[in-house]
Amino acid sequence: MTEPYVLSAFTMSTVSHGNFGMWRHPQDRTSDYTDIGYWVDLARLLDDGGFDLLFIADAVGQLDVFGGDASAALARAVQTPVTDPLLAVSAMAAATQRLGFGITVSTTYESPYLLARKFSTLDHLTRGRIGWNIVTSLLDSAARNIIGRDRQIPHDERYAMAQEFVEVTYKLWEGSWEPDAVVRDRERGVFTDPAKVHDIGHEGRYFSVPGAHLVEPSPQRTPVLFQAGTSISGREFAARNAELVFVSDPRPDVLRANIDDVRRRAAAHGRDPGSLKFITSVEIVTDSTDSAARSKADDLARFHDLNLDPPMNWLVAGCRDEESAF
Repeated sequence: MTEPYVLSAFTMSTVSHGNFGMWRHPQDRTSDYTDIGYWVDLARLLDDGGFDLLFIADAVGQLDVFGGDASAALARAVQTPVTDPLLAVSAMAAATQRLGFGITVSTTYESPYLLARKFSTLDHLTRGRIGWNIVTSLLDSAARNIIGRDRQIPHDERYAMAQEFVEVTYKLWEGSWEPDAVVRDRERGVFTDPAKVHDIGHEGRYFSVPGAHLVEPSPQRTPVLFQAGTSISGREFAARNAELVFVSDPRPDVLRANIDDVRRRAAAHGRDPGSLKFITSVEIVTDSTDSAARSKADDLARFHDLNLDPPMNWLVAGCRDEESAF
């Protein structure tokens, strides 16, 4: 290792996301996801444990393909019900010192003007610890309920929309307010110099945003940008915009090829390919010894819902002493 790696926890504001059935385990707390105490406890645990990031996935539609409706997803708590992950960030940030928060929001069903305000607000409230995981969504159920379409917008068009969406937010975050626009002059009674706040005048194919950003410059201005698409359009989008890319595949050679491709594309856009960071997923069970860790993994596997997902391939690790186990 020549550079520090990114240590990220991955979850969703729901009962089951990749851990189907695990909510039935007597020590599992994911079914408390509607309790702010659950999120604060999780954030503190990660912050105290040296994690860099809590990455929260999201979806804005029900899983209703299997069986023709959402019955299976509802009955087994598969990504349903699900709450808005943005709303717990302030509480988690107030309870932690260094933990970052990467929150998923879709460009297909948001307004760039309002999204820019939300993330600028959170960047202020977290003191510069917020990131945006940019997705374009894929569920037809979301299209039906949010924009009144029978089907999702075609894949490549969603990414074209996403690119313009991000360009609008760049203009709002980076170009609307000058660094010294906020003067806070109590003597003259002037808080902001109007001459240093500028309309962005965006008129594009998908979005028209003529005015200025609503929020004064935040610590980062632009949040850390995440992306997780693996299609050609997704990799191209990541190469143009992302700072942290989530890649997941059990085959190391496929992961290597995807990472190399994104970096090549980034270089073609004039970016330093080495500036992009990549994270992948692994499920880890630890304990004081190998046998204890294996026993714990076997216990967890008993609650995993095999009707919904293949058996988990646990990475089991024994520690030299109890204090080093977590």
